[in-house]
Amino acid sequence: MGNQKALSSEDRSVFIEVLKTRFEKNMKRHQAIEWSKVEARLETQTEKLWSLLEMEKTGGEPDVVAFDQKHGAYIFYDCSEESPKERRSLCYDREALESRKEHKPKDSAVDMATAMGVEILTEIQYRELQELGAFDTKTSSWVQTPDAIRKRKGALFCDRRYDTVFVYHNGAESYYASRGFRASLSI
Repeated sequence: MGNQKALSSEDRSVFIEVLKTRFEKNMKRHQAIEWSKVEARLETQTEKLWSLLEMEKTGGEPDVVAFDQKHGAYIFYDCSEESPKERRSLCYDREALESRKEHKPKDSAVDMATAMGVEILTEIQYRELQELGAFDTKTSSWVQTPDAIRKRKGALFCDRRYDTVFVYHNGAESYYASRGFRASLSI
């Protein structure tokens, strides 16, 4: 049995072409980055390419947003206009999911991100993303929550309204049809 996280050569080629097209259409997100170098990296990182495809399948529209000089990695964020459609209606984490007595959501943001092999954006990353465009003007996205807040049963989420990025708190067990999560992946 083959590696379930490996794409066939045909699927890999098709998906890399999707990423290339998005890259070329959105050059303001990565002006100093050359696609040929990104593509070479993608060709050698098959498990991470699988994770990027999971970001794509769930509506995230991943794109390169930076190059991490220290680690020599390209950074991808979900760049869909709104919180990825197939990653909404989720509570924050497993503890929150298990604490619900009724009307449980299908999953939690943290568990889904882990299964996809990605990280939920931090508040800082979320603000960096917002420098590249106007995201989450009708939806909101969970962001990584500090332990001190999480220990008190809370979690953080962000959105953009009135051309301003807002950070809010909610009970970690809450979930809404308009709240999902955005992911990052280093390749």
